[in-house]
Amino acid sequence: MKRIAIFASGSGSNAENIANYFSESDYAQVSLIVANNPNAYVLERAKKLDIESIVINKAQFMEADGLIAELQKREIDFIVLAGFLLLVPQKLIDAYPGRIVNIHPALLPKYGGKGMYGDRVHEAVVAAGEKESGITIHLIDCDYDKGTTFFQATCPVLPEDTPHDVATKVHALEYEHFPHVIEEILHTLD
Repeated sequence: MKRIAIFASGSGSNAENIANYFSESDYAQVSLIVANNPNAYVLERAKKLDIESIVINKAQFMEADGLIAELQKREIDFIVLAGFLLLVPQKLIDAYPGRIVNIHPALLPKYGGKGMYGDRVHEAVVAAGEKESGITIHLIDCDYDKGTTFFQATCPVLPEDTPHDVATKVHALEYEHFPHVIEEILHTLD
């Protein structure tokens, strides 16, 4: 059984969707939720789903040794970033090479990088007059949103769409694709 840790900074709707997807799986399960914000709603979702959770501050995350020890103690095989806003330190990448995946709410390489997350991305897409947006699921490296792309899916951006409209379309793509793409990536590690 593959053991997944999900890292999240906010609401955790993707974390809940992924946990539900794997809840009946005999192949993988979400075993841990890691939050860097003690007030993140993802922690409430973890309680509701009966998934263990831990909170780490930015300094602990960047130092990484304690976090890596916690992950190893729980025999975590794979890390999913689902709305996690901190840059992953090299120590964590080295401890989980090719086993950390992120989802970005745009078609990278456009609208990625430091500070480009959530509504900021959708506002930039609309302001630029883009005809489409979507999601990018990619492996993590030591730069924001630069890792190897594993999967992309698109949605149209209509001239009358607001950033909220684009966010709604992108969230639908996240919920539809992220769990099964995670499973596909896990199978490549077998």
